[in-house]
Amino acid sequence: MKNVERIANFALAGLTLAPLVVKVDPNVNVILTAALTVFVGSYRSVKPTPPAETMSKEHAMQFPFVGSAMLFSLFLLFKFLSKDLVNTVLTAYFFVLGIVALSATLLPSIKHFLPNHWNENPTIWHFPYFISLEIEFTKSQLVAAIPGAFFCAWYALQKHWLANNILGLAFCIQGIEMLSLGSFKTGAILLAGLFVYDIFWVFCTPVMVSVAKSFDAPIKLLFPTSVSARPFSMLGLGDIVIPGIFVALALRFDVSRGKKAQYFKSAFLGYTVGLVLTIVVMNWFKAAQPALLYIVPSVIGFLAAHCLWNGDVKQLLEFEEGNTADSSEEVDDKSSKKVE
Repeated sequence: MKNVERIANFALAGLTLAPLVVKVDPNVNVILTAALTVFVGSYRSVKPTPPAETMSKEHAMQFPFVGSAMLFSLFLLFKFLSKDLVNTVLTAYFFVLGIVALSATLLPSIKHFLPNHWNENPTIWHFPYFISLEIEFTKSQLVAAIPGAFFCAWYALQKHWLANNILGLAFCIQGIEMLSLGSFKTGAILLAGLFVYDIFWVFCTPVMVSVAKSFDAPIKLLFPTSVSARPFSMLGLGDIVIPGIFVALALRFDVSRGKKAQYFKSAFLGYTVGLVLTIVVMNWFKAAQPALLYIVPSVIGFLAAHCLWNGDVKQLLEFEEGNTADSSEEVDDKSSKKVE
């Protein structure tokens, strides 16, 4: 683990636990927590091979429509079915998903203390009666899943805001680490589509806010406030993961060119500025704001301005992450050292 990533991990952990012992301004907490999560996820995504899942342009174009269908379906479920019933089903689903996300997040730290052969030679387990379904895991992954299982049980029983946030952060970090946009063109298509999506569902309908308040699952981060009428400020995980995978792509672009974290810094700064604008406008108008309305222009704008200034627009637009997968390990190792 890189030193800078280790420091960010400790800072994120401390900030997450801080409201238990001291009063933390929720606005500052939102900005720092989201920014640190994007930072950690981005650095974890830098590997010899690209992230496992790559999004195509077609998927990027379809994503806002698929997301809209899912959002509206949830709205209808909460409207016509018992909210407790829907949340019970969702809790069971996120219990399993949470164990997977937490174990994957903890694994890099845990596996260093385990025998090397536990990290290799995966076991394949077939589901009874479903021969085509199978799970592949190592002993290290199984060990990492044990604390994850206990933690998810605590979340399911107590629904404490801290448990919600830790699960939410694990989902965000894993999403940024494992997902790839493939190219900046695909990233721009996705961000532009979700820019419109966020504005429509927040400003034009009550759907987004209604689902966010009814959905009792770790799809949002909760930040304690001192206002009894509004005990928590909220930030959706999509406002972290979606721009986060774009920022992470900028870091891997820097690495592929054997340079220091150059365009990552501008994209990350744009994300932070977008968050600050969201908080300022939200407090000014005393109303929920679509965070992507401010984050998307900031991230793309800061990165575009930096590229134009350096004259690297062509290289950035032609960058295809899949094309870098065949590069030699020597180049990858050299680039990773330069990022540090």
